[in-house]
Amino acid sequence: MELKPGLRLESATCDTQVVVVRAPADGADLVVRCGGEPMRELGSGGDRLPSSIEGDPTLLGKRYEDADLGLELLCTQGGDGALTVGDAPLLVKGAKPLPSSD
Repeated sequence: MELKPGLRLESATCDTQVVVVRAPADGADLVVRCGGEPMRELGSGGDRLPSSIEGDPTLLGKRYEDADLGLELLCTQGGDGALTVGDAPLLVKGAKPLPSSD
């Protein structure tokens, strides 16, 4: 599946749902995983699979990114699975500092 902005994905292992905010130009080669299993398009159906990796749960409203790849996901529904691209974990994107109002 080709990753492109606006694509909604759901986990096969838990309740996690994300939307792609930013995707690299060659997004067809990336496999976004949650709980160790590839994520699928929202509403595509399928059975719930057991999680095959341990990690931090996915948090509602947080942005997850791999800056080197240019991938950014927004979590629209939290869950127990950890987000990864292949075997590399996606990190919570930090907030931008606000300008001072001196």
